[in-house]
Amino acid sequence: MSNQFFERPILNSPYTYPRRHWELDADGQPTQKIEESRRRAEFITPIPKPRKRKGAPEQSRLIFDEGRGLSTEKQQYDPTAIINEVRRHVDEWRLLPDKNDWRVTPETARLLEHWRHHQFSGIRPFFCQIEAVETLIWLTEVAPTLGKTGDTFIDYLESANEDANPGLSRLALKLATGTGKTTVMAMVMAWQTINAVRRPQSRRFTRGFLVVTPGITIRDRLRVLKPNDPDSYYASRELVPNDMLADIAKAKIVITNYHAFMFRERVDLSKGGRSLLQGRGEPLQTLETEGQMLQRVMPELMGLKSVFIMNDEAHHCYREKPLPDAELSGDERKEAEENNEAARVWISGLGIVGRKIGALRVLDLSATPFFLQGSGYAEGTLFPWTMCDFSLMDAIECGIVKLPRVPVADNIPGNEMPKFRELWKHIGTRMPKKGRGRAGQLDPLSIPVELQTALEALYGHYRKTFDLWAEAGIKVAPCFIIICNNTATS
Repeated sequence: MSNQFFERPILNSPYTYPRRHWELDADGQPTQKIEESRRRAEFITPIPKPRKRKGAPEQSRLIFDEGRGLSTEKQQYDPTAIINEVRRHVDEWRLLPDKNDWRVTPETARLLEHWRHHQFSGIRPFFCQIEAVETLIWLTEVAPTLGKTGDTFIDYLESANEDANPGLSRLALKLATGTGKTTVMAMVMAWQTINAVRRPQSRRFTRGFLVVTPGITIRDRLRVLKPNDPDSYYASRELVPNDMLADIAKAKIVITNYHAFMFRERVDLSKGGRSLLQGRGEPLQTLETEGQMLQRVMPELMGLKSVFIMNDEAHHCYREKPLPDAELSGDERKEAEENNEAARVWISGLGIVGRKIGALRVLDLSATPFFLQGSGYAEGTLFPWTMCDFSLMDAIECGIVKLPRVPVADNIPGNEMPKFRELWKHIGTRMPKKGRGRAGQLDPLSIPVELQTALEALYGHYRKTFDLWAEAGIKVAPCFIIICNNTATS
């Protein structure tokens, strides 16, 4: 029996609304049936606590069963994502023929028309990129004008943030890896900057942006967001009409990694020198103040009334909840502590920006805006402030990303349960520890048999593909890449 999904996975154009999808079974596997509709967003997400009202007694809540046994009295979870409701309203708004009914500024309307209908000479924005920005625009400009309908979403976001991100207004856009989050960032910056320049009295817009990344590599990749960069997306990808490019040049953009939020020593003192200067008095305060840290990290933004913050790979940024001691152990606890420390630095830095300068909005962009293990929330549950989703399956069905291959010949004898889908659970304890020193004597022949079989299955498929390409006269060979979790494994 042929596997239609793997042979012809693409069902939609990357530039138009996705109207078809492959049906998936309860295990997330294609049933080979095509549904004539868009795939719904289905996630488990923490339910924000109701906003406290003055004078109102706190009421106990019924514990809702979301189907996975995650909910407790302290934290409940909901399997129905609000994303689908937001998507429905944005879809209806997008189809309004008269731009006077869009309830946005003339500048925003001009950009929307440009992104949707401009005849691009080169790379054209994907539908998912435009939809992500449309969702943000709808929640910012349109929803506040819709009365109770809009208030539903605004109140939900406020509750989600009050519960998990006090003092910050976060909103997450979930976009699969490969769908072009950098372009989305550029479009958001264009929308904000042009409106801020032409409407300087408006509190909804700013021309100051702080982009926070988890590492230097990502930070360097995002330089195309700066208007003066030779490869700037605004001109090279025609993301802005020519007559608006001068406005974009007025944007102030700082791109940094979250480590920059760590307070540094102002004075370089040895241990002995510190002891000598301190004497028997109070401990010397030689760390930066919050203001000094901000002056170092983002001097260009210090004079602005507010800044728009963007978190790239935002699943690293959260405020963890207290975790019971028995919840994790061993390597899991160590990994959770490292994740939480990084998240603590990141979210604390954003909090300082919000208090000292003012954060208009914190926009999270991630393919996986899910809580990590040890965060205090159920691992893998969706950030509740996520308002837009374009999943990996959506991206595959639109031909934006390639179809990843997994071993399908699960021929390990002696066990009825296939192991390839969750291979690490079966072999993790038998793999070498991180770092060559801790790994001890490394023997390539000691690789667990399950992993060997998986690699052989993948390579077997690769070999067939290699031969087929050669027979077809394709001179470039297919590429077989193995990515390891650490150097000891590699």
